Amino acid sequence: MANSKQHIFFVDDVPAVRKSVAKTLKWSGCKVTCFANAADCLEKLRAQNCDLLITDVKMPDMDGIELVRRAKSIAPWLPVLVITGYGDIPMAVGAVKAGAADFIEKPLHRESFLESVQTALRQGALKDLVSGKALSKKELTILRLILQGKSSRDIANILHRSIRTIEDHRRHLMYKLDVDNVVDLVKRATVMDLAKP
Repeated sequence: MANSKQHIFFVDDVPAVRKSVAKTLKWSGCKVTCFANAADCLEKLRAQNCDLLITDVKMPDMDGIELVRRAKSIAPWLPVLVITGYGDIPMAVGAVKAGAADFIEKPLHRESFLESVQTALRQGALKDLVSGKALSKKELTILRLILQGKSSRDIANILHRSIRTIEDHRRHLMYKLDVDNVVDLVKRATVMDLAKP
């Protein structure tokens, strides 16, 4: 990872904004993939990892806050920056609750914008600990049940699966989150904000 450029996905429905922001990010040494809408970004995110997602809020079809929610369900550890020209307190709160690392108002000032980008990329370094593999929906469900204090037997009963199957999922979770016991699993999941449904 250290030898390759950090890859940023940028979503904005205005072509001039996409071009300007992409130029700024490339100038700072990052690789950038731009999207005109949230759906295209989500489709790409399912197939390819990125190091940071930056999205506008006001977009047709799906807004940036909903994009943050859906992106976090695909890659829970992915840092996200939300930008908007129509910022207000409830919107900022909504963005952070959805999982955004920061909320930036337009017009973007190059230095402070790049500073926010670098901070988010550093915070996203935990992603490397999970071997670049997203948690499956089943793994997230099992992780949240573990975080609720459920035993493998409890989880097996709840999900109508064998205890052995649950133990296999638990091992995969520990591998992906780079831990070797349940206490560290809980700590890592909490730090990475994976406990939220």
